[in-house]
Amino acid sequence: MIATSVGYDLVFLVHVMTAVAVVIVLVAMRTAADAVARGADAPTQARRLPKGRNWAARLVHLLPVTGLIMALTGDASVSLDHAWVIVGIVLYVLAAGHLEARTLPLEAEVAREAAREGRAPAGEGRRLRLSVDTALALIALALITMLVQF
Repeated sequence: MIATSVGYDLVFLVHVMTAVAVVIVLVAMRTAADAVARGADAPTQARRLPKGRNWAARLVHLLPVTGLIMALTGDASVSLDHAWVIVGIVLYVLAAGHLEARTLPLEAEVAREAAREGRAPAGEGRRLRLSVDTALALIALALITMLVQF
């Protein structure tokens, strides 16, 4: 369906750019969690942890919007009848659910503790790193699914 309509291609471009941005945000979150897990000093933790809500991580919620627009407006090659589209939706639900229920609240808790105490404990950083790794793995599976399109 690529290059058959300008509108579709623009939505596809937004979808791909959003996916790349989500991966970049998650890698940055993992780097921050790793710094805490390794016992980084207070200035490093303060620099790497968010000061408020992590709105950038919520870019993930744009993926199903653009994906569904493509599936509903595209030709049969990208319809909801394909297993890879359904797998992508399921992986989004899992990744977004994990991110909103576990990762982002834990990140906020670690950031509050670092702000209050000067630095967060390494154990909290390890928990956050594992949570971010889980979200990254789910997003990576979704990206692989979109590329392979079985």
